[in-house]
Amino acid sequence: MTKKLLLINPVNTSRIGLTVNPSSRFQPLGLGIIAALTPHNWQVEIVDENFAPFKFQEADLVGLTAFTANVCRAYEISSLYRKKGIPTVLGGIHASMCPEEALQYADAIAIGEAESVWANVISDFEAGKMQEIYKGDWLDLQEMPQPRRDLFHPNYMFGSVQTSRGCPMNCEFCSVTVFNGHKYRKRPVDAVLDELQTIPQKMVFFVDDNIIGFGKEDEERVIALFKGMIKRGIKKDWFCQASINFANNDEVLEYAAKSGCRIVFLGLEAEKTDALEEVNKRMNLKIGVDAYEETFRRINRHGIAVLGAFIYGMDRDTPEKLHQRTNYILKSGIDVMQITYLTPLPGTKTFNKLKDEGRLLYTNFPSDWIHYDMTEVTYKPLSMSPEELTKAMQESTQQLYSHWTIRRKFMKTLRATKSFTTAMWAYSSNKNYRNVAFGRENRHKN
Repeated sequence: MTKKLLLINPVNTSRIGLTVNPSSRFQPLGLGIIAALTPHNWQVEIVDENFAPFKFQEADLVGLTAFTANVCRAYEISSLYRKKGIPTVLGGIHASMCPEEALQYADAIAIGEAESVWANVISDFEAGKMQEIYKGDWLDLQEMPQPRRDLFHPNYMFGSVQTSRGCPMNCEFCSVTVFNGHKYRKRPVDAVLDELQTIPQKMVFFVDDNIIGFGKEDEERVIALFKGMIKRGIKKDWFCQASINFANNDEVLEYAAKSGCRIVFLGLEAEKTDALEEVNKRMNLKIGVDAYEETFRRINRHGIAVLGAFIYGMDRDTPEKLHQRTNYILKSGIDVMQITYLTPLPGTKTFNKLKDEGRLLYTNFPSDWIHYDMTEVTYKPLSMSPEELTKAMQESTQQLYSHWTIRRKFMKTLRATKSFTTAMWAYSSNKNYRNVAFGRENRHKN
């Protein structure tokens, strides 16, 4: 008898009511891979709240994924099914960082990368002896299957693909190393190319935390990937996340551009060395903040825009220093601007430090996790009050995302990249950040 598996992608409830461009929504790759690993005698469906509110439907087993800001919604849905006697399995980074909490709302949890234990989950369920905790190993990406793309909602503007996992950097505010390990693991280039050829969307997001990697061998891999896209005639416009060494090798930039790269996301975090030292941003420290502008120019010369991400609210930050950071962003060669509060996510060194020091403002968990979405102050800053930090962020938002600034950045990108398509990508991204920033600001006022 065929059994039904329902895989649910919960909405981030802090986004409800906001004007969010569909381009900021990305396919739930993890659920797609879990679906691909499920035996063929199961009927599998993905319910995606990015596009429609969840409505109860019968299932034999329910799987959910969640990060911190949407975990309350996952708990809500999971609890509903449990009340009806339908077992649930919860995975994702939040459940992995807070397993005792997550087990209160699910019959079973997958800690770490769930792909390596999913076969055990299914076999245990079929045998009527599902365990409470499944500890996944870090997946050998040589064996990573393609996701069930036929189950993704058709309205996603971007196709998503992953080529690597893991990070040896272990920045203070980041949980990637805890969740995916120190080792930088890579998929075979041909496997990635094969998957890209199955993606119907004309635009692609490489979801890797750092597509460029950490050495010469990793550079050669991405060059082979980009050349492979060109050779196979894979015509996609795409963007990615990378560390600042993305600009070290002109051959990387040349073939990234030729294969369709429009924007590269760089986690810059700050423009001052002392701030980078505070969060252990080793790659940026190695290259040096004085090299930032040349990095932007090198990327722009190849027709690629730079998305620079900055953090506001580090311990040494003051209102004046944040004003200086904002002015730096305005005057710099950055094309797309992202600013977020330092957010102590569970599993990070930052969270443990602030918790131990009694500086967290919201501790009524799990309900208070909704505040940890990087859009509000969740702790007591060291060099200013929470109110001063909020005011500084609001003032920066008004400056960075004014219509005048966005238009000026568009013209700068057009001149620097000599690509109208790239400039429009950057313009649209800044407009989307504006919508989110002002929408969140209004929400927190109400």
